[in-house]
Amino acid sequence: MDKLVSIDNLSVAFGLGEEFDNVVHGASFDIHAGQKLALVGESGSGKSVTALSLLRLHDPVFSRYSSGSIIYQDKDILEMPMQEVEQIRGQDIAMIFQEPMTALNPLYPIGNQIAESLYLHENLDRASAKKWVIKLLGKVGISEPEKRLDAFPHMLSGGQRQRVMIAMALACRPKLLIADEPTTALDVTIQKQILELLDELQAEFNMSVLLISHDLNLVHHFADYVCVMEKGYIVEQGGINAVFDRPQHPYTQQLLASEPEPMFEDSETEKLLQQEPLLVGEAVNCHFPIKAGFFRRQVGEVRAVNNVDIELHPGETVGIVGESGSGKTTLGMSLLQLQHSKGQIYFNNHRIDSMSEAQIRPLRRQMQMVFQDPFSSLSPRMNIEQIISEGLQLHFPEFDQEQRLQKIVDVLQEVGLDADMIHRYPHEFSGGQRQRIAIARSIVLEPKVILLDEPTSALDISVQKQVLQLLRDLQLRHRMSYLFISHDLKVIRSIAHRVIVMKEGDVVERGSTEQVFENPQNPYTRQLLDASLFSQQDAQRSLEAS
Repeated sequence: MDKLVSIDNLSVAFGLGEEFDNVVHGASFDIHAGQKLALVGESGSGKSVTALSLLRLHDPVFSRYSSGSIIYQDKDILEMPMQEVEQIRGQDIAMIFQEPMTALNPLYPIGNQIAESLYLHENLDRASAKKWVIKLLGKVGISEPEKRLDAFPHMLSGGQRQRVMIAMALACRPKLLIADEPTTALDVTIQKQILELLDELQAEFNMSVLLISHDLNLVHHFADYVCVMEKGYIVEQGGINAVFDRPQHPYTQQLLASEPEPMFEDSETEKLLQQEPLLVGEAVNCHFPIKAGFFRRQVGEVRAVNNVDIELHPGETVGIVGESGSGKTTLGMSLLQLQHSKGQIYFNNHRIDSMSEAQIRPLRRQMQMVFQDPFSSLSPRMNIEQIISEGLQLHFPEFDQEQRLQKIVDVLQEVGLDADMIHRYPHEFSGGQRQRIAIARSIVLEPKVILLDEPTSALDISVQKQVLQLLRDLQLRHRMSYLFISHDLKVIRSIAHRVIVMKEGDVVERGSTEQVFENPQNPYTRQLLDASLFSQQDAQRSLEAS
């Protein structure tokens, strides 16, 4: 197999003025023609920094290439004039960025954005470019591509935007495609579709793919060669089966051991269900009107939640799973009366759906929420002491300053953070630490129920496992109940006692976690499970075949 790109002893430093520190240390690996190579590691390991170096996309003011070379077609990309590098970008080496909503220009139709590189590199006229763009959109699975040319990014779903990014990257038929976390924010079924699409296009265009990901499940299914990065160093590399089946480096072993595992026995679920329910929803409905016309008359409605019955017992975790738009979060918000809905909702034997805001306010302390993105849910202008004490001042006005401070110190230590962190701000913490702060803000009020909305989706796999174990320990210690919303079925299987599966506002299946995962009855549930666990099944089949 011919070498396409050769990276040798690459070191990249960031800084300002005279102070520069290496974030990538002596990385060396080759990308061969037609190869699917993956760079894996946790956030901050240097994966994206290494990949962006192939196109010299780092700001020259704040970055330096301390050493090494990137050889492409017998030339060192790091030594090329920028004009030559710009000719390579998009034409020979293209990139799919992690977040398509921020990578796509919100002011231009997607057809124009895809055609831009065709005008620049292929010198196509408008009619020829339009014809090729329509063909590309069809290839990446966009239905009715002719009608989508004038659509703006906000008019497309997350999966469709990612497909547009792929079409844009493939416009000039590049020799190497760099895919930076291309499925991170997508539902499991869309993840599988995108991965299969990349697989098909890679074979059709005979291109190499450099996949950047922290999802080991995805990498195992897609790549044929893998490089593992830790703190800027490549600590292990080799064929996909050799590295996954016989990892040599302790960090690789740690990553592979970080997959979530069930945290309790089935007998625990049976005992919990014998208790009186703490939270009950009967025939919960939440519909949003669709209005149109000059007078904004209602012309229809979105049925976000349809006649859902649900019970949550003390000390129990109920997982709510489904794709984006299935009604998971709306159901959770309705049960906590954070979203207007119809139906009867009981909390601790009190009917709360008919209460006024003033009547329900004293109960808010017992019903808390942890949001998906801790960085956006924590105020950047408040330090940790102020963030956690806010709820204490409202619900425990009898506490003086010293009592509040002691409570904050105690809860920080309980979630595994140091007491001396209370004067720091959210931007000074890692993603996992910020999520622990968000959890501390909730449990400091000693709630009975916590709604957890995708609390681990933005975290690395090892940090994810730590947060799940923390939540489990807190639940056992304080006998709290969790409504756990997620599209990650591995996480749900690890922490939930029971599961309800939602699709388009309806509950299509429910039961104990073991029952739903081992013997799913609904075709939609089977589809979700296949999409989530497909690489493990494929790997097992290949092992059995060998």
